[in-house]
Amino acid sequence: MANILIVDDAAFMRMMIKDILVKNGYTVVGEAENGAKAIERFRELTPDLVIMDITMPEMDGIQAVRQIKGL
Repeated sequence: MANILIVDDAAFMRMMIKDILVKNGYTVVGEAENGAKAIERFRELTPDLVIMDITMPEMDGIQAVRQIKGL
């Protein structure tokens, strides 16, 4: 199964997504609350998959994905 990083500024949404994934056998290796933190966590954890919210403070999901793809 894939190791997954969840990125969403809403803690409730991160919790809900994590619960669904874990119940279906996936491993959630980390969480981040904005795009800037997502990039940091991606470098640390090297997940197989990132579930990314689009609209977030500090750095949105589109900008974060562009930077992650460049790593």
